[in-house]
Amino acid sequence: MRVAMYYNNRDVRLEEKPRPRVGAGEVLLRVRASGICGSDVMEWYRIKRAPLVLGHEVAGEVAEVGTGVEGFRVGDRVVATHHVPCNTCRYCLAGHHSVCDTLRSTHFDPGGFAEYVRVPAVNVERGMFLLPDEVSYEEGTLVEPLGCVVRSRRVARVRPGASMLVIGSGVSGILQLKLAAASAPGLLMACDISPYRLEMARRAGGDLALPADDDLPQRIREANGGRLAEVVVLCTAAPQALRQAAACVDRGGTIVLYIAPKPGDEIPLPLWQLYYDGVSIVSSYAAAPADMRIALDLIHRRRVRVDDIITHRLGLAETGVGFRLVDEAGESLKVVIDPQR
Repeated sequence: MRVAMYYNNRDVRLEEKPRPRVGAGEVLLRVRASGICGSDVMEWYRIKRAPLVLGHEVAGEVAEVGTGVEGFRVGDRVVATHHVPCNTCRYCLAGHHSVCDTLRSTHFDPGGFAEYVRVPAVNVERGMFLLPDEVSYEEGTLVEPLGCVVRSRRVARVRPGASMLVIGSGVSGILQLKLAAASAPGLLMACDISPYRLEMARRAGGDLALPADDDLPQRIREANGGRLAEVVVLCTAAPQALRQAAACVDRGGTIVLYIAPKPGDEIPLPLWQLYYDGVSIVSSYAAAPADMRIALDLIHRRRVRVDDIITHRLGLAETGVGFRLVDEAGESLKVVIDPQR
């Protein structure tokens, strides 16, 4: 079968690999759509394992089922997640599914940028869902990203009516705005350095789309009755963005580390001021299966529209082009690969 083999962000090659064989409890998917995630182009993280086949935002058609599989049959339209928790360890039982050892070790074989992918038994059992006929395969690739946003709002305990600032208006930031807009929001604000992405933030429901400059805190106060943002969601790894988050969060507010700087980055923060002002800092990584179910339901019921953030649809041979588009972060948002093209 054909795969898009990742060597680095500028070197993704169309190669051949054997079609995976399924064992007991496993499923073979014919991949119909696979989204390029911002984490896929985090070269410092990916390149140490290269060459490899990436792709974890996967929707497809069941091509083969192993013995003992229940609930799925050949021809079913499904969406699957590569990370699933054990649901029995101390972390899962405490609600911290994303730090479970099982979640951090599960993956697809070989990855979503391939014509076929093997879904391990544990993923089939806990992280694969039937895709309603009303939801396209392309929309299915946004279930996992939206599930991550669902989790972030839950762990941050965002209350109805809270004002929110999203720093970074890429796919993650846009999904944050879309879900907030569907959830009894207060004032919704976004900032970015890209005029294109600021316009996309306005279309996603942002009341204000502001340039990421030194005047940002004052602009927020002017728009928000003299107050800063109750919730600040960091959707960019730029080191200066975390400092900006600290400057824009209101007293008693919350900073959500949705995307973190790379290891080794040291970012000075006004910890005394954050302490004195009662600011909470929470982190959110990945999504539990329950978050995936909520995200799929939101997309199915059209509470959150996701098709309008898909800006590029490419074939498997064009995966390298897609990686460059995502890495350059120009006039693009979600790039989806169709391995059957």
